[in-house]
This record gives sequence, C-alpha cells and structure tokens, in this order.
Amino acid sequence: MNLPRTGIGTDVHAYAPVGEERELWLAGLHWPGERGLAGHSDADVAAHAAADALFSAAGIGDLGSNFGTSAPEWSGASGASLLAEAARRVRAAGFEIGNVAVQVVGNRPRLGPRRAEGEAALSAAAGAPVTLTATTTDGLGLTGRGEGVAALATALVVLAD
Repeated sequence: MNLPRTGIGTDVHAYAPVGEERELWLAGLHWPGERGLAGHSDADVAAHAAADALFSAAGIGDLGSNFGTSAPEWSGASGASLLAEAARRVRAAGFEIGNVAVQVVGNRPRLGPRRAEGEAALSAAAGAPVTLTATTTDGLGLTGRGEGVAALATALVVLAD
C-alpha cells in the first residue's frame, strides 16, 4: 500500500527597498501598483512555499537546495516556473501530486478578489489542484508591520504505482 506523504513549506520575503523598482508577483499573478518583494527570483512567496512543500513531501530537499542563490540560472525566475520545475522533479522521483494548500500571510495585497485566478495559475504550474487562502497577523511581526509577505504551504504526494 502506498501511503500518502505530506510536506510543509514556507517562504518569506521583505518588500523591496523604497526606490528600488520591483513588480509584485504573488500566486503566479502580477499585481500592478503594489510594492514588489526583494529576492533572488521574482519573490513569489506563494509559489515558493508550494514548491518547498512538494520537495518536503517527496523527501528531495527544499527550495534552497534545489533553487538556491548559488544557482544563477534561477536568478529572476518566475515563481510559477519554479513551482512547475519542482512538480516535475517530484514526479521524476516517482510521486504523484495529490494537492497543495497555500496560505499567504500579509496585509497587502488583498488576495480575496483574485483568489480563483491565483488558484488557477498555481494549479496550472503544479499540474495538480492548489488552494489558496490568506490571513493577516493583526499587526504583529514583520507581516503585520507591513515589512514583507510570508506564505505557508502543505502538500500531499503518493508514490506512483
């Protein structure tokens, strides 16, 4: 019997410094008019956390060991492309992906109006269902103070027959 395996992923990025022009990418979507996040790639915390959770579930490392800052080919990469590559690697390791759930933690942007669009973008990248939720931290911590955005994710995979 192939029992399911679960994984947890997390990602946090600070907002880019004032004066540094960065576009905000979150959940595979461009958010015009919102302050961008600093990072090696596009800093899409939702896509990065989803990829990290997939790696964790499959037991094949984490986001840093697969796409770390020492890998220049991933500099500036979109979160959607990182998630797609993570899903490819998980499948190459012999797993089927059941689903991924992502929760974004931050004050901005307001995810609700674009939730379905984000779920569609992340699901297309992963080739599996991805659900997306959001919350704030009631003014506490770096996300509450508006210094950045975080995301937590869980993934379910099972060994392919």
